[in-house]
Amino acid sequence: MAKMTRRKCALCPSDELRAIMYIAEEQNFAVHQDCLLFSSGFEESEEQNTGDLDKRFDVASVMKEIKRGKKLLCNFCHKRGATIGCEVKHCRRSYHYFCAFRDDATIETDEKEGLYRLFCQKHIQEPIYYDENTEAMPVLDLEPSCTTTKMTDETVEEENMEVLSEKHDQLKERIEFLKKCKQAGLLNEIFEEMVNSLHLAQEKLMEDNTSEAEYEKIVISLFDCDLFENILRAAHSGIEGKIQELMNTREKLDAQIEHFRDLKETAFPDTEDTDNTSSGIFE
Repeated sequence: MAKMTRRKCALCPSDELRAIMYIAEEQNFAVHQDCLLFSSGFEESEEQNTGDLDKRFDVASVMKEIKRGKKLLCNFCHKRGATIGCEVKHCRRSYHYFCAFRDDATIETDEKEGLYRLFCQKHIQEPIYYDENTEAMPVLDLEPSCTTTKMTDETVEEENMEVLSEKHDQLKERIEFLKKCKQAGLLNEIFEEMVNSLHLAQEKLMEDNTSEAEYEKIVISLFDCDLFENILRAAHSGIEGKIQELMNTREKLDAQIEHFRDLKETAFPDTEDTDNTSSGIFE
């Protein structure tokens, strides 16, 4: 079972725990220790944890968690790879480790028990400690209190309604955006670009030498609708260029219209001399 190798950022202070990372040299990737320990889908079994901190974490398990993260969007930066979910069961918020702190989330850690938990800003819990006279070492009471459980149950319906409301608003925005694309005459261009991209994806999938990374990228794009979203983003980012192009065309048309108006106002040459000249020519 291949293990990852412990490394530490040479530029960080020596006591900075977040500087610790683990590297899979053969597979050529690295992960921060805390990004992995707090990941919701990753569990380090006793078989994997031999106590040797220099060689730790099963490479295959880490790769599986990385693959899972590619489907999860961060609640803060809205990018993929957000493997750390809020500990509250019904909360759907997920984060990258460092994004969680920027969004005012909190963490709870019990290294002896191997527990690493995160709570989003909506579900922050105050840590509870044992009494001072207790002989046991003070540790976090990781079991939720009855009050906390009651509060969580009461807010589940409210939070679900908020999620549904957010999704409905997002759907309305997308519908309105597509309607405006139609009014601007962009739908044909957008769908032509989609067809071209699909043809390229099809060619890649049909090739015998397509790498697993390319397969994974195409599959994620197709099944997570990134393809459609990316084309829309590209079309949206190109709107300014199209506006400028139309403005230039309008300037040329305006100039041509002025020429025609000027010509219209100009008196037509006297036809008497013209008639005499013409009759003289054909005599």
